[in-house]
Amino acid sequence: MIARPLARLSSVLAMSAALGCRTPAATTPHASETAARETAARETTAPQAVTGPRVRVLGIAQDGGLPHAGCSCDRCVAAARDPARASFVSSAAVIVPAPQHDAVFVLDATVDFREQLALLRDVRDDPPGGVDRAPLDGVLLTHAHVGHYLGLAFLGFEAIATRELPVFATPRLATYLRDNGPWAQLVAQRNITLVETTPGTASPLAADVSATPWRVPHRDEYSDTVAYELAGPHHRVLFLPDTAPWRRWDSDPLPLFDRVDVALVDGTFYAADELPGRNLDDIGHPLMVETMDLLQSRVDAGRLAVWFIHVNHSNPALEPDSAARREIERRGFALATTGLELAL
Repeated sequence: MIARPLARLSSVLAMSAALGCRTPAATTPHASETAARETAARETTAPQAVTGPRVRVLGIAQDGGLPHAGCSCDRCVAAARDPARASFVSSAAVIVPAPQHDAVFVLDATVDFREQLALLRDVRDDPPGGVDRAPLDGVLLTHAHVGHYLGLAFLGFEAIATRELPVFATPRLATYLRDNGPWAQLVAQRNITLVETTPGTASPLAADVSATPWRVPHRDEYSDTVAYELAGPHHRVLFLPDTAPWRRWDSDPLPLFDRVDVALVDGTFYAADELPGRNLDDIGHPLMVETMDLLQSRVDAGRLAVWFIHVNHSNPALEPDSAARREIERRGFALATTGLELAL
C-alpha cells in the first residue's frame, strides 16, 4: 500500500478508486516455482484483482533492479535482506478477461521475466506439471535498453520455447532484433513473430482494448523509444517508463497526458545529486520534481492520476518515511507498487 497517505495523496487514491484502480491488499509472498525461487524473487506483494480489462504493475525498479546489480549501498543491502524492500524491474501486464481464455500481454520483457510470469499465474492457464509453452498472448516492447528486452531470451529454445509469440515493436526495433543475435534466432526458429507498429496507430489487442505507441525522446542507441497508450472500454492508461527530460522534447509533452486518465511515468531520479560520479544530465531522465511541476495542475483538477515507475535504487522516494516520499504524496502523486491494478 502507499505509505502514510496525506491530504493530497488521498485525492489521487480516491480518483484512482473511481477509475477502477486497486492497490495491493496484502504483503504476503507471491507464489513461485519453489521456496528458494520465492526468496530469490524478491517480491512480497500479492495482486488484488480488478474486474474487466486492466493493467497490472509487475515491477517498478529501474533496469538494474532493486537490489541493484553490484551495489552495496544501504538501500540495496536492505533490499537483499528484506523482500519487502525489493522490486522487480519495471513492467506491466494488460489483462483482458474472456470466457475461455484471458488474454495477457506484457509490456517490456525484463531481466525479471521469469518471476513476473509467476505474478500472472492467476490469469494464465498453466499446464499441470509442465512448462507453459504459450504463457502470453504477446509482448509489447518500448525500446532496446537492458531492462526492457533481455527477457525475450526466455522465450527461446533453451527455456520456454514459445511458438510464434507476437512481439510488438517499432520498425527500427524490429530490424535490430531481426538482424542481431541472439534475438535473430528467436525469429528464425519462430519462437516469436515480430509485429511492426506505427507510432500513433493503435494495435488491437482484444475486443475493446488497444495499444498505441507514441514516440518519445530517449537515448536511442539501438532503437527508437515509445510509450504506450492503453485504451479500454472505460479508461486509458499511459505506460511511459523511459523518456528524456521534458525540456528535451521537441514538442509539448502535455497533449500526450491529456489523452489518458492514469499515467505510469518515468520516476528514475528524484533529485540531481543522487549519483556521485555520474552526470544525470548525460543519463537523461526527467526528475520526479520536474514531472510533478509539469503535471500538477492536471492532478489538482482530478483529470489525471500519476504513479511513478522505473525508480532507480538511488532514489530516496523508495523510503516510505523519506522527505521525498512525503513531498510526492503531499502533491497528490504516488509511487506505484507491484500488484497495483488499473482498470481500462
